[in-house]
Amino acid sequence: MLTRRETPADVSAARAVIAAAFARPDTPDPVEATLLDALRTCEGWLPELSYVAVDETAGNEVVGHVVCTRGHIDGVPALGLGPIGVRPDAQRLGTGLALMHAVLGAADALGEPLVALLGSPAYYGRFGFRPATDLGILPPDPSWGTYFQIRPLTTYAPSLRGTFSYAAPFDDV
Repeated sequence: MLTRRETPADVSAARAVIAAAFARPDTPDPVEATLLDALRTCEGWLPELSYVAVDETAGNEVVGHVVCTRGHIDGVPALGLGPIGVRPDAQRLGTGLALMHAVLGAADALGEPLVALLGSPAYYGRFGFRPATDLGILPPDPSWGTYFQIRPLTTYAPSLRGTFSYAAPFDDV
């Protein structure tokens, strides 16, 4: 498996991966896939932080995707991670782990201060995420509690505090 920046040729395959990863019997088009579509056309889209995982043994098929988009903490630029997904037949093989390391490394190399996400503390803690409130950062929705997490990067400064806001399409989820 190889992780790399997404190319224009990967867009439909990346969407298909997200749709498959979040498929539910009662929903033909998961909200995560429509969110990805909306993120691609918004001001907060950062193509340099959209990564795919490809299976080199299967003709370089896209099997995973992750993206970070521009968010803010009271007007200060930061990143929001998601959606992230792995095709069901490629799950539990380290694909998600590789995608997380790739996008966090890229964000750090770009000088971003932190990455925020909404997800399982037990899972994302392994990547250095911790409850946002521990760092003085409030979630867009207070009910998210410890599920709203922050991963500080090299340029993070503890004085960065306030309320996080995701790219606009997240407001419609």
